[in-house]
Amino acid sequence: MASHPHPTAAPAAPAAPKTTTALGIGLAGLALTAVGLLVDKPATVATSWLIGLTFWTGIALGVLLLVMIHHIFDAGWSTVLRRQFEHVLAVFPWLLLLFVPLLAVAWTNPTWIWKWMDPHFDLAAVGGHGTVGEDPLWVKKAGFLNRNFFTACTIFSFLAWWFLGTRFRRNSFAQDADGDLRWTHSSRKWAAAGIPLTAFTLTACIILWVKSMEYHWFSTMYGVWFFAGCIRAALSLGVVLMVWLYARGDYRGILNNNHLHSIGQLMLAFTVFWAYVTFSQYFLIWNANVPEETFWYNIREINNSDGQPNQWKWVGLFLLFGHFFAPFLVLLQYPVKVNKRVIPWVGVFIAFVFFIDLCYNVMPAKKLPNGDPYPFLQSGLFWNLTALAGVGGIFFWSYLRSFPATKLIPIRDPRIGESLTHHEMSAPPAGAAPASH
Repeated sequence: MASHPHPTAAPAAPAAPKTTTALGIGLAGLALTAVGLLVDKPATVATSWLIGLTFWTGIALGVLLLVMIHHIFDAGWSTVLRRQFEHVLAVFPWLLLLFVPLLAVAWTNPTWIWKWMDPHFDLAAVGGHGTVGEDPLWVKKAGFLNRNFFTACTIFSFLAWWFLGTRFRRNSFAQDADGDLRWTHSSRKWAAAGIPLTAFTLTACIILWVKSMEYHWFSTMYGVWFFAGCIRAALSLGVVLMVWLYARGDYRGILNNNHLHSIGQLMLAFTVFWAYVTFSQYFLIWNANVPEETFWYNIREINNSDGQPNQWKWVGLFLLFGHFFAPFLVLLQYPVKVNKRVIPWVGVFIAFVFFIDLCYNVMPAKKLPNGDPYPFLQSGLFWNLTALAGVGGIFFWSYLRSFPATKLIPIRDPRIGESLTHHEMSAPPAGAAPASH
């Protein structure tokens, strides 16, 4: 196998894109969301902030996991993309800072979002009976569902993700300077430790932040569902960044069709994985027909008061087709995966559906006095969008701020030559026998 020289003559850093637009959008979104506390119910706005923050944190976690998967498998083709993911990892301290208002809510007005944090909360206000403290389902889970553990787990998780991100960034950036293989070995070791750590913390946090809003519900698939969404959204971000950098001119001569085809294959694979996980959860709950599980789907299909279909039923059908059938049928086609005009929009659509999926998981937990969920179009959807823009602006500002800190690609990574020459195999002439390997 031929060896390929490392492109050590690359410029010190790519031209820095402007960060002011992203920062402006972020600050405007934060300001609008804050105004919502004055003009709408604070509980509604706080819930929207949870959705926006969980969405962007999920993407950052997907990026972190993809970087670790790259290292643990010693992948070659993704080396040119890994540097952009490493820039994304700089966002974790900002996400922790943006989560502070939710921690403040947990300690001052927890029933805005998490009813179980107040043992004296009257469950009759949400169609239940008695108080939280008298609820045997909460009592059995109180070792996990308590405010101290919620706070400690959240802070520890963000610090762990931040720490892992800094390890991979440090190793990769340092290798550009000296080319020492010890940085590659260090990243591989941190990936081996970081994957299970991230899996446990990701699962604990999504249960505490979102699933616990309806703490009666049981699901052993919830962490895996969130993992699937995180990876899909991160891959979508990756393909958007690849094409954006190509359009800027940075990736010309670096990005080829097979890079797009490879990431498109992963997008297709995790589309099928999401469908498998989601169908398994729904089928197991439907088949067991246990009230502590079925109620979660019931309130997302019919009203508790009159048994009529509600708006969430149509949102659920949109998720079925938008999360699976549409991207599955599109990504099956090779020309789509390598079309630089089409594949970014496929990624944007997948990320958008992930956002709607989070709305579907969070918003129906806010119920009217008769036990019906608030309608989709009347439950703070505007604040969901301002929170999405606010956190998203800070997310991209952090990425763009890190972008000029080092070289465009990891020029001295041992796999960079393989990545740069990740070309497609030429099709054999018509009638020719396939080559044997």
